[in-house]
Amino acid sequence: MNRKISILVLVIIMFSSLSGLNFAANAPENLNGVWIATVFNIDYPSTKNNIEAQKKEFIDKLEKLQSAGINTVVVQVRPKGDALYLSNINPWSDVLTGTQGKDPGYNPMTFMIKESHDRGMLFYAWLNPYRVTTKGTDVTKLSKNHPARINPALTISHKDALYYNPEKEGVKNHIVATVKEIIELYPVDGIVFDDYFYPSKYPLPEGESRDGAVASMRRKHVNDMVYRVSKVIKDSEKNIVFGISPSGIWKNKKSDPTGSDTAGYESYYGVYADTRTWIKNEWIDFVSPQIYWQTGFKVADYETLVKWWSNEVKGTSVNLYVSHCLYRDVVAQEIDKQLKINEKYEEVSGSIYYNMSNLLSDRKGCLSALKHINEMKSQYSRPSLGGAQ
Repeated sequence: MNRKISILVLVIIMFSSLSGLNFAANAPENLNGVWIATVFNIDYPSTKNNIEAQKKEFIDKLEKLQSAGINTVVVQVRPKGDALYLSNINPWSDVLTGTQGKDPGYNPMTFMIKESHDRGMLFYAWLNPYRVTTKGTDVTKLSKNHPARINPALTISHKDALYYNPEKEGVKNHIVATVKEIIELYPVDGIVFDDYFYPSKYPLPEGESRDGAVASMRRKHVNDMVYRVSKVIKDSEKNIVFGISPSGIWKNKKSDPTGSDTAGYESYYGVYADTRTWIKNEWIDFVSPQIYWQTGFKVADYETLVKWWSNEVKGTSVNLYVSHCLYRDVVAQEIDKQLKINEKYEEVSGSIYYNMSNLLSDRKGCLSALKHINEMKSQYSRPSLGGAQ
């Protein structure tokens, strides 16, 4: 009996050493992810109204990603208050057919999840919580079943675009219902929001300051939405993680002594994103700040921000995955340097690359560099499925 137990323990130890991913708060370490943008058909799909072509394209790209060591895909499944999945509350996305609300003839997210899981890759559903349009404010141009067309009072406009109003109770309920529908009907491994909250630089009433009552109220409304989404995911008792990818700078040191030693755009003021509160209260399982700058950049040095975010998550259960910008040549050509910097900070548990097209095109050698790095990591292997089955 003791001999059998010893053998079993040995097998478990051997398997663990091969896995390459350790899960903390249901979020994996050694995550290598990629952002797959669908708005404007940036990354996918490149064809419309063609089921087989869309399926083949996704499989081909998935296999290329896997060969590069990518173990997690972050797919934009709700680009404009619509859906790349069958939903009872959000219309079909126009990126599939060219017409919002038109049934594409299959369920893309079901297909994408299965293909990802079949390859041992995690599938994170990327949602834009508030965006309704990228251009135009005429709700009659939305599909007839779009909630923003049915109830325009839920929206606000800014710079010729529509957004759900974060202050409306109906908006908060709708976002929570959207997340709940996904996690109940689809075996996703994670829910992810990016850096869009209030419209960027949405004006304050005359006489109000960026730290005044109205600005504070806006942050509280966003915080309330994040908390509610966190709660519905945790209450589901499914192994699904919740992550947010804010802009790379929370606050500059000039604005707040505890901010980063930078001088760039501040998400705390620009979109009313109080990421520190989300981390401190552990409403999110991971944060993936968009540190989209190069090393040595005076306004926002890469390592300065990695160190700052590492300190933010230290002592919490929140994992840190750095989001890298591959559409800028100066970053793409030094991706190996940035990954070496990440290794200096134990709080960094992985990276997510924006975006798939630039990665697969090997912009400035970034794909070649990533392949080489992952081949050199003897501990690397694809993740076991940590999310819902």
